[in-house]
Amino acid sequence: MQGTIAIGESACNFFIINNIVNNLERGSMGGHCMEFTLGSNSKAPGALQVADWIRDRIRRGRMVPGQRLVEVEIIRQTGASRAKVREAFQRLEVEGLVEIEEYRGASVRDAGIDEVRQIYHCRAALEGLCAAEFIANASDDQREELMEIQRQLDECVEKHIPEQFGRLNLAWHRKLIEGAGNEVAASLLERLHVPIHRLMFESFYSTDRLSAANADHHRVIAAIKANDPVRANAEMQAHISAGLGVLSMLHEEVLA
Repeated sequence: MQGTIAIGESACNFFIINNIVNNLERGSMGGHCMEFTLGSNSKAPGALQVADWIRDRIRRGRMVPGQRLVEVEIIRQTGASRAKVREAFQRLEVEGLVEIEEYRGASVRDAGIDEVRQIYHCRAALEGLCAAEFIANASDDQREELMEIQRQLDECVEKHIPEQFGRLNLAWHRKLIEGAGNEVAASLLERLHVPIHRLMFESFYSTDRLSAANADHHRVIAAIKANDPVRANAEMQAHISAGLGVLSMLHEEVLA
């Protein structure tokens, strides 16, 4: 399926989105592209499955910001009914991934740098809260699981494996959020990450950036080990803000 990408600011945003890091989001399919088995004996997928299928392609760059989502093509590729495809579009519109316009249909939503900044500001506050609440609410198993993920992140930095670092980074943040036990914060954070897609850890994480991000993690963990929620909150907010700083720098480079 071919789509048209707008020029100007949207093109600039597309470049940014292709070069920034999302510290949490990866597909619910475990990083693998979901494929439906077609055939007379296969069950037609529902709206939730079609939404997963589209979402995964957006994250992988197979569907790009500004691209129109053609119903007939998605029906052909997934085997879903027109009603289920339209329901999937509506689900993705609520998430912020898809934009539906009257008479024009659905398209992949673009996320500008201003929106990205707002998302990161909200994330910093919420993840800081989760880091603080992890200290009070996390189980011994959750603490040990967090430390094990960190050990694996250290190995990725040592061997410079950015893609694996990205997957583990997701797990590290999710473990903190899970251990905090704050379901409202977790739900809000899940929504905040959705619009940022097609993120390439290889281009964002140079050796220095890998090391800097991982050093941030160690400062958060040190605060957790010290049972210092105020410090954990501050260190996590600083970590998220550092990611935004790199995003802003990339944006300025593109404009230049």
